[in-house]
Amino acid sequence: MADTWLVVGLGNPGPRYEMTRHNIGQMVVDELASRRSETFRAHKANARAAETWLRPGGDKIVLAKPNSFMNVSGGPVANLASFYGVPPERVVVVHDELDIPFDTIKLKVGGGHGGHNGVRDVAKALGTPDFARVRVGIGRPPGRQDAADWVLDPFGPTERKTLPVLVSDAADAVEQLIGEGLLAAQQRHHAPRE
Repeated sequence: MADTWLVVGLGNPGPRYEMTRHNIGQMVVDELASRRSETFRAHKANARAAETWLRPGGDKIVLAKPNSFMNVSGGPVANLASFYGVPPERVVVVHDELDIPFDTIKLKVGGGHGGHNGVRDVAKALGTPDFARVRVGIGRPPGRQDAADWVLDPFGPTERKTLPVLVSDAADAVEQLIGEGLLAAQQRHHAPRE
């Protein structure tokens, strides 16, 4: 029997936030669903979810987007993990990362939250920080702009040109993490772009 993975894209609900930097995790999960012609449906865990597979006959994947705001993502993630019987080591959280330059992807399991309130809340709700993270770089704001405002702003015109490739690469990273393991995914995605 195939094992189940839970892949959660963090973000904020509603049209106001759809194309903001904070919602890049949800954009990546949307890309994973699109690749499989899946649609999200309301789930009682206060989320939208789509059930699919990495490949036919392979591991089952539950793609999910919490309906809650970023800073309280933990409840929906923990409820989904409980509903599908997914242990923390098979949870993948895709989120924006200020401390990584735009157009860069880093993967890790466990560790601190780095000031990311959504990741902090997920770790608290799961009772452990030991889940996988696909960290999609959005970079720091220019000048003196507040980071809280920066993450809630839409991507700029220059970023939007590269954004589809970044989202696709992050979706590839999720698939490789699940299919080949953390080390293989890190070796591919942590290398400098050519």
